[in-house]
Amino acid sequence: MKFGLVVIIALIISALGANYLLQDPGYVVINFRGFIVEMSVPVLVALIVGLFISTWVILQIFRAPRKLGEAAGRYRSGRAGQRLTRGVIEVAEGNFAKGERLLARAAGVSEAPLLNYLQAARAAHLLGQDERRDAWLKQAYETLPGATNAVLLTQAELQLDQQQYEQALATLRQIEENAPNHGHALTLLGRLYFRLEDWTHLDQLLPQLKKHGRLDPKTFDAWCVRVNVEKLKGAADGSAVAEAWKTVPREHKGDIDVVAAYFAALVRTGEHDRAEKDLAAELKRSWRSPLVRLYGLVESSEPERQLKRAEDWLRNHSEDPDLLLAAARLCLRLELWGKARSYLETVIALRPTPDAYQEYGRLLTQLGEGEAAADAYREGLNLAAGSDRLAIPHLEADQ
Repeated sequence: MKFGLVVIIALIISALGANYLLQDPGYVVINFRGFIVEMSVPVLVALIVGLFISTWVILQIFRAPRKLGEAAGRYRSGRAGQRLTRGVIEVAEGNFAKGERLLARAAGVSEAPLLNYLQAARAAHLLGQDERRDAWLKQAYETLPGATNAVLLTQAELQLDQQQYEQALATLRQIEENAPNHGHALTLLGRLYFRLEDWTHLDQLLPQLKKHGRLDPKTFDAWCVRVNVEKLKGAADGSAVAEAWKTVPREHKGDIDVVAAYFAALVRTGEHDRAEKDLAAELKRSWRSPLVRLYGLVESSEPERQLKRAEDWLRNHSEDPDLLLAAARLCLRLELWGKARSYLETVIALRPTPDAYQEYGRLLTQLGEGEAAADAYREGLNLAAGSDRLAIPHLEADQ
């Protein structure tokens, strides 16, 4: 294009010059080592222009193979880019085998073969072909050793998805050696510990995750809550429960799952009086059903006072099934059979649950009503199994 423009300009100048020279062509004498050449100026100009054109033609001939190669390379690269795009689309649409083939074929001429191999590895993974998956990952690493972490992260993700937890842990340890605080690697490690229910290691990882991880706040909070719940569940005695509670971050001490786990741990470790006192205080601050249910499981040293407190609450929560069940359990402990029966039958009328039927069966057994007790237990089991049968025969008769 540039050369053509130069030629056009040269021709215009030559035409103008020729018109001038035809009026007075002049002449040129060249004397070189005894050789004398004489010619008119137009002839000299024509020779120079001819030499210039000949030189350009010769250069183009020599450059042609390289230019053809570059053009072919651009064509192949364009085709490779199209195959990469098509391959990714095929994988996204669920055509994993076709996508893998397209990605693999284009890798050799792709400008970014790493992407081809990583995507081909994902396609093979989705086909359940672990050996091919690992082979493509190896190819990706060999293609661009500087992208080691990218390859290892992909490998860890696929291993986690395949539930190959030991291999995933080994892969993530490799990344840890290369980049100790890599955000995505820490996030994957957290997911691994969560799936393995390795709460101790997840607890140790949480500070790093908070600082460097790439978890959304909701998931991070859920992990914190679960770790603290599991610590409370694992506490062996009252002092261990108190110690575990101290380690709960302030922002999670109001979470219902954590609070319920704390009181359940107190009950489990025999700290009933403490549980009763603190539960009552907590319910005064915030009335929450899981805590109300727990109150009925507390066996304090003063059950009469505990029942009185529950019945005081009933004045404001007369139709709370959880409170009614708690009161019924306290009555059963005090052998107040009539009150217990009244509370349990009210619970079952309001919201039948397996627990309510179990306690009702226990009461009826104490009262010597064996057949009715068996019906109650059966209905509780049906409810637990998801049965639609909610009523028991003798209650229907009473109605």
